[in-house]
Amino acid sequence: MTSSHTHTLYNIYTKRQRAPPEAARRHKGTLCHNKKTTDMFDFSTVTTWFDSLLLNTCGCPAWLAILIECILVGLLIIVGYALLAIALIFMERKVCAYFQCRLGPMRVGPWGLLQVFADVLKMLIKEIFFVDKADKLLYALAPVLVIVGSVGAFAFLPWNKGAVILDFNVGIFLYTAVSAIGVIGVFLAGWSSNNKYGIVSAMRGAVQMISYEMSLGLCLITACILTGTMQVSGIVEAQSGPFGWLIFQGHVPAIIAFLIFLVAGNAEANRGPFDLAEAESELTAGYHTEYSGMGFGFYYLAEFLNLFIVAGMTSLVFLGGWCPIHIGIAGFDAVMDMIPGIVWFLAKAFAMVWLLMWIKWTFPRLRIDQILKLEWKYLMPVALFNLILMTVCVALGLTGIMGIGILVALVIVIIAIVIISRAMKFRSQFARDQKLVGADIAVKTDK
Repeated sequence: MTSSHTHTLYNIYTKRQRAPPEAARRHKGTLCHNKKTTDMFDFSTVTTWFDSLLLNTCGCPAWLAILIECILVGLLIIVGYALLAIALIFMERKVCAYFQCRLGPMRVGPWGLLQVFADVLKMLIKEIFFVDKADKLLYALAPVLVIVGSVGAFAFLPWNKGAVILDFNVGIFLYTAVSAIGVIGVFLAGWSSNNKYGIVSAMRGAVQMISYEMSLGLCLITACILTGTMQVSGIVEAQSGPFGWLIFQGHVPAIIAFLIFLVAGNAEANRGPFDLAEAESELTAGYHTEYSGMGFGFYYLAEFLNLFIVAGMTSLVFLGGWCPIHIGIAGFDAVMDMIPGIVWFLAKAFAMVWLLMWIKWTFPRLRIDQILKLEWKYLMPVALFNLILMTVCVALGLTGIMGIGILVALVIVIIAIVIISRAMKFRSQFARDQKLVGADIAVKTDK
C-alpha cells in the first residue's frame, strides 16, 4: 500500500476536518463558509492525537493503524446504534402513553427505565426458527440487509465538528443509495416467508418506500444547490454564522423542502400514519410476521433507528447540524458556542423525533391509495417545482436576509390572495342565494 493510499484511507476513517468545497465558497454573502467557527469542541484533534499515538508512539505500521481505527469506529457505531435504539424505544412508549392518557412502562426499574433492557434480553434468548416451505437463504438474509442499510445510513450522521464518520464528497448521494438497501430487505422478508399476509405487506412497503424516495432525493438536491456541496461536513459548515441555517438562508424553497422532507422521511421509515405495511388489523404484523428472536429484533431496531436517521438528516440539512444558534450579537453567540456541537445535534434530532412521534399518535392510518396519491400527485410535483425555484433563487442571489424579506412579502401576497378569493366566493354564493330567494318569492306571488 502506497503512502498516498494510506493518507486517503486515514482521511476517510479518522474523520479529519476537511476544507469547505470551492463551490460553496463562491456564494459570498449567501453561505457562511468564510465565517470562523469555534474550535473548542473540534473532535479532529482527538483523532489526530490517536493516530499519532499509534504511528509514532506505538510504532504501528500504517496498515495496522488504519485497521485498528476502522475496528474502533465500527464498534462505536454499533454501540451508539444500540444505545440510541434503547432510548428511542423507551421514548416511544412514554410518548404513546402520554397521548393515550396512560403511564406506560412503570414496573421494571425506576419509572420503567429497565423495561427495554428486559425486553431485549427476552428477545436475545428466544428461539430462531425457519418457516416450512420458506426460502431459507433469503429468509435469513432479509433482516441482515435491513440492519446493514440502517447502520450504513447511521454512519453518515454528523455528530460534531471533526466527528463525521463517512464524509465523502458525494456523501448525500451515498446516503440515499445506502438507505435504499432496506427496501430490498423488506421485500425479501415478505416474499421468502411463504406467508400471504407477508407478501401483501412487502409489496405495500416496497412501493411506498420507493415512491417517497423521489421526494426525499429532490429535497436533498435542493439543499445541495443552496450550499454548493454534497459533502456532509460541507453542508453543516455552510450553515454557520448568524441565521445561517438553511431554513433561514433558503427562505421559501428551503422551508417547503423542510416540510416535504419530514413527511417523506416519515413515510420512508414506515411510521404512522404511513405504517400501512404493518397494519395489525389487516396483516397481523406485516412482512415480519413469521420472524422471531433477533430476526424480528433487527426489524424492530431498524424501524426506530430509521426514525432517528430521518430526524438527524433533517437536522443536518435544514437546521444546521452541530452548528449553534447565532443571531449576530457577540455575547449571545459566545454563550451558544460554549455548548458542544454534539449536544446541539442531539437536541435538534430528538426535537424532530418528538415531532414525528406526535404526528404518529395524532393522525389515523392512511389507505394505500391515499399514500400513493399524496406522493405522486402532490409531494413530488411540489418538490420538483421547489427545486427549480431554489435554483432560480441561488442563480439570482435571492437568499439570506434578502430572502427573509421576500418571504414576508410572499406571505402577505398569499394572505391577500386567500382573502380576495374567499370574498369573491362569498359574493358569488350570496348572489346565488339572492337569486334563489327571488325566484321563490316570484313563484309564491304567481300562486
